[in-house]
Amino acid sequence: MQSKLLADAGGLRTFAIILETGDEAMASLAAFVEREQVTAAQFSAIGAFRDAVISYFDWDRREYEEIPVREQVEVASLSGDVAVGPDGRPAIHAHAVLGRRGGAALAGHFNRGHVRPTLEVMLTETPAHLRKRVDPQSGLALIRL
Repeated sequence: MQSKLLADAGGLRTFAIILETGDEAMASLAAFVEREQVTAAQFSAIGAFRDAVISYFDWDRREYEEIPVREQVEVASLSGDVAVGPDGRPAIHAHAVLGRRGGAALAGHFNRGHVRPTLEVMLTETPAHLRKRVDPQSGLALIRL
């Protein structure tokens, strides 16, 4: 993983984060936000994965159903945010649209994916800290303003 600070003005930092073949996307992003002490940000990315896992939240069961993706896919869109989780550490929440050969797409909550050949992430940190709290109805940690 490579990263570069592109802008820093008034507490608003923008980074380019470039992941390479074999990097696991969520672990790499988590390491980056921890290292840079990012507590509020939004990001978007494009690139490709050799494999991935997305998921769908089943409201009735209050749990995620994993959807393994065991093929090369284009990352048509990967977007998300960073906020302080209930444990006080940065928490990443992301969704992805993954394109299959032939143009079909899969979409859902993004769990993990191994990059091949690249993932280009643009992350903008905001000066205000966002906090997540456990929502009693869903059981999920959701941003509360």
